[in-house]
Amino acid sequence: MSEPILRVEGISKGFPGVQALKDVHLEVRSGEVLVLVGENGAGKSTLMKILSGIYTRDEGTIWFEGEPVELTSPLQAQQLGITIIHQELNLMPDLTVAQNIYVGREPKNGPFVSERKLNRQTAELLDRLGIALDPRQQVGELTVAEQQMVEIAKALSFNAKVLIMDEPTSALTDAEVETLFRLIEQLKARGTGIVYISHRMDELRRLADRVSVLRDGSYIGSLEKSEISIPKIIEMMVGRVIDEGARPTAREHQHDPVVLEVQGLSTKALLKDVSFQLHRGEILGFAGLMGAGRTETARAIIGADRRDAGRILIGGQEVRIGQPADAVKHGVGYLSEDRKSLGLMLEQDVTFNTVLASLDSYAGALGWMGDRKAKNQTKDYVQQLRVKTPSVNQTVKLLSGGNQQKVVIARWLMRDCDVLIFDEPTRGIDVGAKEEIYRLMQQLAASGKSIIVISSELPEILRVANRIAVFANGRITGTLRNEEASQEKIMHLAAHGEEEE
Repeated sequence: MSEPILRVEGISKGFPGVQALKDVHLEVRSGEVLVLVGENGAGKSTLMKILSGIYTRDEGTIWFEGEPVELTSPLQAQQLGITIIHQELNLMPDLTVAQNIYVGREPKNGPFVSERKLNRQTAELLDRLGIALDPRQQVGELTVAEQQMVEIAKALSFNAKVLIMDEPTSALTDAEVETLFRLIEQLKARGTGIVYISHRMDELRRLADRVSVLRDGSYIGSLEKSEISIPKIIEMMVGRVIDEGARPTAREHQHDPVVLEVQGLSTKALLKDVSFQLHRGEILGFAGLMGAGRTETARAIIGADRRDAGRILIGGQEVRIGQPADAVKHGVGYLSEDRKSLGLMLEQDVTFNTVLASLDSYAGALGWMGDRKAKNQTKDYVQQLRVKTPSVNQTVKLLSGGNQQKVVIARWLMRDCDVLIFDEPTRGIDVGAKEEIYRLMQQLAASGKSIIVISSELPEILRVANRIAVFANGRITGTLRNEEASQEKIMHLAAHGEEEE
């Protein structure tokens, strides 16, 4: 067993209102792939940003090649030998492969960049890595996989001794994944230590020399290659205690009318034959890992994304939904996961944001909304939903996250939507406000509304949903009643989606 090239002890990091990391320990050895796993929000990205110099730690020590180090910037980390490749690639599409790799470090003849030397230097690097790319080609003309190879080459041009890869296969085809895996094997053989962040269990089995698990910002443990088992890893990932008493009582909806039915929904980008039913008064949870197809399904249903195949039936009748306005006309409201960018007009007041989906009902002779009627209706919903605001004239950006979310809910209730899709409804909301949102959803369901809840937090899904549809790789891999569901069962379906088919 080789000595660790990188070791961290007692790393903690806090942000206002959130303790992202608590006393985390981790080590990376030369020539190994350490797969780092954990649920969304476990602290993986925060830790990697500390190791790559993007964030500074609050507490703890980092050793590199046996010496304690301070990582104060990405450039300093790169010069030391630690480089990260983010999930969102950071390349300049109008520059060539060579220019991207050596930007700011180009060889020069006097004051001028020597393109000949630059291209030759890049060709030598690419040849050494076994990457078949033309140094003179513009990066914007490359495939996503080829751009990823450029990012790797750029990282290794700093003589990286530790390479951090964050979900590197999320946008790659199967053939491109194979190319990436071959390159990873070459890097291992050269002695590069690789930290590989992934939600995909098939990749874990294939690549991992060791697996380390984070949960809720804490280090849970590591498994050597001989100890790795998927059930054990899932148990380590989701080992939180759930308040069973907080889960909704079992309720059978199979005899209630079907309000929304989706048949064979497919998109060119991801979704494959997604089918499900939503009954009157039911809360249906969408669970799964990041990029599994939960939000993509919601967006395809409301017409925000184009679907290539599939039927949508509302009340048993097929409907045509080509854009979000069509969905609203058919009584389907969507509460976006990006509340501040897509769900609200932050500079407008509570009244305007509440009536936004119903402006046609409030238009006056001059095409402007009837102010008194709108304010009175808004006051009714503010009281009903217990929105904490000085008045309906308050600017929405001044409200708390939980109250902003209630304003969006009020908008769709005012529009009298029968189907409400909540996408990450409590993101950025404190614990007390979360419980209010949960109770509100259950009250809406009890009044006959039908709700789809999309959430990355398994306790949240188990807290509110009557049934849970689990997504993996663009498909629904299983549907569980709440009373039979557990975090382990959900994670098994989310992680083993391809095997279950």
